[in-house]
Order: sequence, then C-alpha cells, then structure tokens
Amino acid sequence: MTTEEKLNHFEAAAVEKARQKSLEEIEEHKAALAKIEAEQCAAKDREAALEIKTESESLNRSMNIALSKEQLEIKRQISKKHEELKDKLFIEIASRLAEFMDTPEYPKLLEKQINEILEVAGDEPVTIYIDPHDQSLLRNLSAVSNRAISLSSYPFMGGTRAVLESRHILIDNSFQTRLEELKEEFSFSGGVNP
Repeated sequence: MTTEEKLNHFEAAAVEKARQKSLEEIEEHKAALAKIEAEQCAAKDREAALEIKTESESLNRSMNIALSKEQLEIKRQISKKHEELKDKLFIEIASRLAEFMDTPEYPKLLEKQINEILEVAGDEPVTIYIDPHDQSLLRNLSAVSNRAISLSSYPFMGGTRAVLESRHILIDNSFQTRLEELKEEFSFSGGVNP
C-alpha cells in the first residue's frame, strides 16, 4: 500500500470515525432534548393539574358559600312563615276561646277552677279574681262558691286568678297566661313540647 493509499485509507477511517462520533453526539443530544421535553411536559402537566385543583377548590368554596347563604335565607323564610302561621293559629284559638266564653260550659269551668283554688287554699284567706268581661257571672259564682269573688281591674281573656297572701302564691288559671305558655312551647316540628 502506498503512502497515498494509506493517507486515503486514514482519511476515510478518520472521516468515518468522525461521522460515527457525530451521529452518536446527535443521538445523545436528541435523547437529552427528549428528556428535557418530557420533564417540561411533566412540569406543565403538574402545574395544570395544580391550577385545576386550586380552581376546583375555589369554585367549591364559592358554591358552598352561596349554598350556605341560600340555605340561611330559606331558613329565615321558613321561620318567618312559621311565625305567621303560629300567630294566625293563636288568633284563631283566642277567637274560639271567646266563643267558648259565651257557652253554658264556661261558667261551669270557672266554678271548677274556683273550687280547685279553694281546695289549694284550705283555711287560708284567698282573693279570687275573674275577668272584667265576666262581670255578669260574678253574683252567681260568689253564691255557688260561698266566697266573695273579685272583679279584676285588668282583663286576662277569661278564666280565674287567685292570690294566697300568706304563702305569696299566685294561682293563674287565666286564658291569657295559658295561651302565652302554649305559644311559647309551640313548635311546628311536633306541636307543643312536653
């Protein structure tokens, strides 16, 4: 082999080796770029997932706040309606009590209440009051109970009240007090609480 052939062969081998090394470097560079691209894609995916999660949580919070406000408003409306219905109900009850006071059963109820008061009082002095509206029943009730019955200076919707001074006891069988107690205890979830 001549020097020229040796040179050509060396040149061809050097070029081939350089080409081979160049191809290897290109492949390494492509692999490095692919790795960087994959890492950047993964980072972008993580950022997007985090942003979606953050937005979802923010939307959920906003929806929960709006839902809570709406529930509170509905509860207020229901409570207001309950109060309206409760007021109507007790107006109706008061009306029926007024009608009852015009029946023959009402004086019998007053007699029964007076007898119960006298039983509680025993021998102690007691002042028994009836509603001013019941003035027409005063004589008869006094006669039946054989006690002086007083007319109250203020109305209490019917029934009786009595004072046992010696024991500082007020016996209140008035319709007004009973209605107030019932109204206080009344609830729509189950009527009157026990």
